[in-house]
Amino acid sequence: MIDEAVHALGAAIRHARKASNLTQRDLAELAETSERTVRDIERGTGSASIGTVARVAATVGLTLEVRR
Repeated sequence: MIDEAVHALGAAIRHARKASNLTQRDLAELAETSERTVRDIERGTGSASIGTVARVAATVGLTLEVRR
């Protein structure tokens, strides 16, 4: 279940990035992280902190929501 959520989040970030006509490098610079981190988040791999993921998501206009 968590893996599915991680992959769905990565896909949403990728979609929003492309809709904003940004490259992974552009997004990384704007979110103050590395291009590799953006790539890993979009693929649902790696170990980015929730803060980094939230910052990358916010940069493309997405917000994270916690549900119980």
